Amino acid sequence: MRSALAGATGDRLELDAYLKDFDKHFWNAGSAGFWKLERRQTFRESGVKSWEAFFRGEWGKALSLISEQRGHYERYFRKIADHGFGLHRVRVVEEPITPYLQWELHLLRLKEQCGEDTRVVGLDGIALLESDGTLPEIAIIGSSVLYEIIYDGDGNLIGGTKYTDRGVIAECKRIILGVYESGERLNSFFGRRVASLPDPAVHNLRA
Repeated sequence: MRSALAGATGDRLELDAYLKDFDKHFWNAGSAGFWKLERRQTFRESGVKSWEAFFRGEWGKALSLISEQRGHYERYFRKIADHGFGLHRVRVVEEPITPYLQWELHLLRLKEQCGEDTRVVGLDGIALLESDGTLPEIAIIGSSVLYEIIYDGDGNLIGGTKYTDRGVIAECKRIILGVYESGERLNSFFGRRVASLPDPAVHNLRA
């Protein structure tokens, strides 16, 4: 996928411009839907109350705050359905599961219950695709807009690079679909690998 993007011209957008442009296109995804590939194993989600509780080491509070978002996500995914598209996510999960990812998988499970379509894949499922570098974080809206989502070294969102070449978008979507089809449904993966994990140790994250 890196090679597909390397041959294309994209527009680098700083954070505010990226968020504004993303929102402008998102609700017009149409039948092609929204597809997201998440590769990084840790992010910072400053401003998200459940993440902040997790980051403070308050695991029970973090899970409670996730549960309290059910109504919000039920309305959100109902709105997405009313706009005629679906939201699909491919989540790469390395072993051992990072503290951040343990938190995120609880959130993604709630989103799945409310209407998101998520598949999980391990490193063996993407090994051949990373021969030219680690897979980027990608969001594809419909068939006309692709963003490589950009983060700083600590995992803070700082912007994105926008691509509109339909050939490049089609190739990247083909790759993501291939990974998606080889993946495990989140609900199955969660029950098998996440539900019984002990509370995550986050003291090193706060150092």
